[in-house]
Amino acid sequence: MSTWRNWSGLESASGLEQVTPATREEVVGIVSGARAAGRTVKAAGTGHSFTAIARPEHVQLLPDRMRGIVAVDRDAMTVTALAGTQLKVFNVELERLGLSLHNMGDIAEQTLAGAVSTGTHGTGGRAAGLAAQVVGFELVTGTGEVLSVSATENPDVLSLGRAGLGALGVIVTLTFAVEPLFLIRAVEQPMSWDDAFAAFDDLTAAHDHVDMYWFPHTDRVLTKRNTRLGTDLAGVEPLPRWRAWLDDDLLSNTVFGTQTAALNLAPRAIPAANRFASRLLGARSYTDVAHRVFTTERRVVFREMEYAVPREAGLTALRECRAAFERSGLTVSFPVEIRVAPADDVALSTSYGRDSFYLAFHTHRRADHTAYFALLEPIMRAHGGRPHWGKVHTLGAADLAPLYPRFDDFVALRNRLDPDRVLTNPYLDRVLGA
Repeated sequence: MSTWRNWSGLESASGLEQVTPATREEVVGIVSGARAAGRTVKAAGTGHSFTAIARPEHVQLLPDRMRGIVAVDRDAMTVTALAGTQLKVFNVELERLGLSLHNMGDIAEQTLAGAVSTGTHGTGGRAAGLAAQVVGFELVTGTGEVLSVSATENPDVLSLGRAGLGALGVIVTLTFAVEPLFLIRAVEQPMSWDDAFAAFDDLTAAHDHVDMYWFPHTDRVLTKRNTRLGTDLAGVEPLPRWRAWLDDDLLSNTVFGTQTAALNLAPRAIPAANRFASRLLGARSYTDVAHRVFTTERRVVFREMEYAVPREAGLTALRECRAAFERSGLTVSFPVEIRVAPADDVALSTSYGRDSFYLAFHTHRRADHTAYFALLEPIMRAHGGRPHWGKVHTLGAADLAPLYPRFDDFVALRNRLDPDRVLTNPYLDRVLGA
């Protein structure tokens, strides 16, 4: 019997049967066998969700042998890959082919199936969510049926199931719309709170992808502005190796990890430490292929709550969160991340049908996150916020149904594809209903 633990350490399970299928047929056999035995199956990738969305109860399906690109269609500009392929591997392989996703989140450790199923997103762009770039997939349903899903085959499943939460089936392959490999000019600059958010709408209008980090207990904001430059790779101007090592390896991971771990033992020092660290922030700019700009390595383990509120409510919600935090007396060593995304048509995407403003709140893994998240979650909910499916939140099906116009349609599809709840776990029963 085996055990499972997610990356953040918030969720774990033991007494599991682990299986590592390599083919669609093996997945069918595993799901069908579990169904016959009255057991559940949960595909669990790298465990980067903070919630228990991938927590297995009986059979843990590991996709380690289901990796790699299996088809490239340059006429349709699509690429199909096996579901267990990690995003960081997929990005490198796409680069080798002279291709790229349009947009992506800032962490690339997840498997393709896990990232798509939980609604992983980036910032800005025409299609911020990874699921919005999916044009087809193949999955094994809870009844053991193999479904090919595209705009022409089972289009209802495509419409509803691109962010499927792992509740509809075990994904075997995913097909993404891609484009020629392109460059991004990245400009990073610290600003004051007043200057950053007075200019926020202008910055997001002028640049393709904007990301901001506010450091609690300070008036300092790190702004990241990414602008597409086209496909001429002769324009690559990456950071010097020493600067990348200093900023991204030593300071952002080693030093930051050591500092935040130590501050857990002396929380009263956090405000002064944040003010000192924020004054050390410097400007930098560079040009590189898209995935090297979008994604960053995160070795410091943390816990996170993220909500998407309507774009027009975003700055108001942010200011209310700051005011509530400063009244609370809490101390937090991690920054708050601020992003925006365009509306999409993915039924359970946090940006479904509306332009969105994302607020992500973090704590060190050894810090108690409960009071901090509980303080700010009601503000998010008051503004119609939708929680990221893979990040900490307290909502259940009755709370979530009014937030998603097609929620009942998704539940009906789940009932059809997994009537015996072979693919469920307590988290899915909570957010979708048993």
